[in-house]
Amino acid sequence: MINVKDLLKLDKQAAIVTGGAKGIGYGISYRLAEAGAKVLIADMDEETAASIAEDLNAKGYDVGSIKVDVSSEKDVKRMIDTCKDKFGSVDILVNNAGIYPNKTIEQMSPSEFEKVLHVNLHSVFLTTKYVAEIMKAQGGGKIINVASIDSLHPSMVGLAHYDASKHGVWGFTKNSALELAESKIWVNAIAPGGINTPGASAGSQGASAEQMEALTKLFLAKIPMHRMGDPDDIGKVALFLASDMSSYMTGELVVVDGGVLLG
Repeated sequence: MINVKDLLKLDKQAAIVTGGAKGIGYGISYRLAEAGAKVLIADMDEETAASIAEDLNAKGYDVGSIKVDVSSEKDVKRMIDTCKDKFGSVDILVNNAGIYPNKTIEQMSPSEFEKVLHVNLHSVFLTTKYVAEIMKAQGGGKIINVASIDSLHPSMVGLAHYDASKHGVWGFTKNSALELAESKIWVNAIAPGGINTPGASAGSQGASAEQMEALTKLFLAKIPMHRMGDPDDIGKVALFLASDMSSYMTGELVVVDGGVLLG
């Protein structure tokens, strides 16, 4: 029987966290680094990613950063090669990067729909495809996809493209878990509910601050726990899935929503 403290150790393991510089991504990056993993923060915001890596290194963790557009096959390959070259392996992949611009179907252009699908779903295919090659050669690994409660039930009007992408992430998680199990690669997903992040609070996804405040109040009324989640609520679950605590789990979706889907 392994000691519980050892079950959570990620020493000598290397992780990639996409969208890892802010919000949920930062919560995940921090917890993986704290557990001993060498973490590559991959983010479009190069300056913030570098700053976060510097801060975490100052705490004694081993963290690097890279600017990546996860919808670009070239960038994804470069990201994976960088992790392998810098840390010697790729043992954990967290597909967290995503966008959620609020627009009704009537307002939405085909290109806007396609962009959300490319960033949120096509990127998960790309990263999984190329990381799996390395993990197979290494004898296994862990892939964690950040889905959403919208993978199971729509939360609001204006997210048809986002919901389509997140349903796709959940479907892809299950099928890739089935395919990769023979190679000892476990693939699981997390479904966050409402999480307090800089992007959400600033209304940076297309809604005004006033609209975001109103939407937050409406969403809070649906949460049995009567609070929004914090990035660390997701970070702790990601650590669980990345560690030996989840050694007999693959193709699963862990809902972290304060009880929203109970309603």
